[in-house]
Amino acid sequence: MAGRGKTLGSRNTKKATSRSNKAGLQFPVGRIARFLKAGRYAERVGARAPVYLAAVLEYLAAEVLELAGHAARDNNKTRIVPRHIQLAVRNDEELRKLLEDVTIANGGVLPNTHNVTSQHLEGMTSASG
Repeated sequence: MAGRGKTLGSRNTKKATSRSNKAGLQFPVGRIARFLKAGRYAERVGARAPVYLAAVLEYLAAEVLELAGHAARDNNKTRIVPRHIQLAVRNDEELRKLLEDVTIANGGVLPNTHNVTSQHLEGMTSASG
C-alpha cells in the first residue's frame, strides 16, 4: 500500500559516517580492522585499536612523503621516485632506525665520501708541489 511506512530516501534517515571520517583520518579504519581480525594477531580486537593503528600509519606515511618531497625538490624534480624515498629515510635519524632492515627497490645508496681519501689526496698534492 502506497503511503504507509518509510519511503526510500526519506529525510529522517542519516547518511552513514565511516570510522575514518569520525576519527578525522584518511587511512581506512574499517579495512585495518578487517586485516587485524583476519590476521589472527589476537583472539579479539578492541574497537579503538584499528583507529589508533590507522592514525600511526597515516602519520608515518605523511612524514615519509614530506621528507621525500623535500628530497625531490632539492633535486629539482616534481615527482617523487624511490630514490627520493630512500634519501629521505636514510637521512632522518629516527626513520633510519625504524627502517634499518628495509630494502627500498630502486632506492640506490647514500653518497658517502671517506675522510681518509680526501686527506690522502691533499697529502699527494702538497708532497708533489
